Amino acid sequence: MALWAVVILAVLVIAAVPVAAVLGILTFLLDLMVNDGRFTPAIGEFVWDKSKEFILVAVPMFILLGEIMLRAGIATRMYAAVVQWLSWLPGGLMHANIGTSTIFAATSGSSVATAATVGTVAYPEIERRGYSESLFLGSLAAGGTLGILIPPSINLIIYGLITDTSVPELYLAGIFPGMILAGLFMAVIVIACLFKRSWGGEKVQTSWPERIRTLPDLVPPILLFLVVVGSIYAGIATPTEAASVGVVFACCLALWTKTLNWTMLKEAFEGTMRTTAMIMLIILAAVFLNFILGFMGVTQEILQAISHLGLTPLETMLIIILFYLILGMFMETLSMMLTTVPIVFPIVAHLGYDPVWFGIMITVLMETALITPPIGVNLYVVHGIRKSGKFNDVAVGAAPFVIAMLVMIAMLLAAPGLALWLPAQVY
Repeated sequence: MALWAVVILAVLVIAAVPVAAVLGILTFLLDLMVNDGRFTPAIGEFVWDKSKEFILVAVPMFILLGEIMLRAGIATRMYAAVVQWLSWLPGGLMHANIGTSTIFAATSGSSVATAATVGTVAYPEIERRGYSESLFLGSLAAGGTLGILIPPSINLIIYGLITDTSVPELYLAGIFPGMILAGLFMAVIVIACLFKRSWGGEKVQTSWPERIRTLPDLVPPILLFLVVVGSIYAGIATPTEAASVGVVFACCLALWTKTLNWTMLKEAFEGTMRTTAMIMLIILAAVFLNFILGFMGVTQEILQAISHLGLTPLETMLIIILFYLILGMFMETLSMMLTTVPIVFPIVAHLGYDPVWFGIMITVLMETALITPPIGVNLYVVHGIRKSGKFNDVAVGAAPFVIAMLVMIAMLLAAPGLALWLPAQVY
C-alpha cells in the first residue's frame, strides 16, 4: 500500500497538479483502497476542527506583516542602508543581499517573501555594477531561505503544531543557527570573490557620514523584530497575538513613512489572501492524509523496520538527513514537512533526540530544499525576477550555498547546543 501511495504521489507531481490537490487526491484514493471510503464523509468535520487551531491564525498575520513591509517601501530603504555597511567586503552588494535577507527574515516568516522582496530591490544592481549574475542570483535565493529559520517563522509554527513542541522555544533555538548560517553564506561569497575578483563587481563608494545617515532606515525592521519576538518572551503575548501586534506596528511604520493608504492595504490584503489560501489548503490536506496514514499503521511499521536494522541513533539520523536532502529536490518544502514529519518525528523522539533541536535541523533541511533543483522554490522565485536568462544560471549560482547549508547541518549534529543553549537559558 505504501508503494501505491508513492506511485500515485509521483504521477500527480509529474502531471504538475497543485500540491494541495495532490495531497487531497492521494488521501481520498488511499481511504477508498484501504477503508472503502469510510473516512471521506468525515473530512468536513475533521478539517473544521483542525482549522480552528489558535496557533494557525499566526500564519496569515505574519504573511500580512511581510506584505505591508514590502509595499510600504521599508525593505527598499533597508537594503540601501545595509549596502552602506557591508559593501566594503569582497563581493560587495552580495553581502547586502544576505544582510538584508537576514533582517527581513526577522519580520516576515516566509522564505518566498524574503527572496522576492530582496531580489526585486537588488536585481538591477547586477548589470549596473558588473557582478557575476549567477553568483549574485544564487546569493538572493540562498538569503531568502533564512525566512523560515530566523524567527518569526511560519514553518516553525507549523512544526510546533504537528509535533506539540513549544513555538517560543523553537523561535529561540532558531536565532543562533540563523545568524551562523548567514555568516556561512557571506563566507562563501568572500571565498568565491577572492578566487575570482571579477565576480565581485564594481566597488561601492561610501563614507562614515553616509553610513551614519542611513542608520534610521535600519531602525524600523529592528524595532518590529523586538516588538514581535520581545512580546513573546516577555510573556505579554502568544505567537499568534504577537503576529497581530506586529501587523499593527507595521501599519504604524507605514503611517510614519506616509505610505499607508487604501490602495496599499488592498494590495497587501489580496497578497495575503492568495498566499494564506494556498498554505492552508496544503496544511489541511496534509493533516487529513497523515490521519489516514496513521490509521493504516504506517508509522508503527516504519518504527519497527528501523528498530530491526540495529543502527545507532547517529546512523539513523544520518539516513533521515539523506532522505530529506533527496526528497527536497522533488517536493515543495511545506508539503514535505507536513507529510513526513508526523511519520519521522516519532522515530526521532524514540531515538532520544530533542524535539526542539530536530525542529531546527528539519528547518535547515527545508532551507536546503528551497535552493536545490529541480523543484527548489526560491530558485524559481529569483529566476522570475529576471527579464531574460536561463534557469541553470540561478541553480549553478546557488550550489556553493548548498555546501554552506551542509556545513550547518554538520555543525548542528556535532554541537546540538547551537540550537539548544538559548532556549535552556530562558526555559
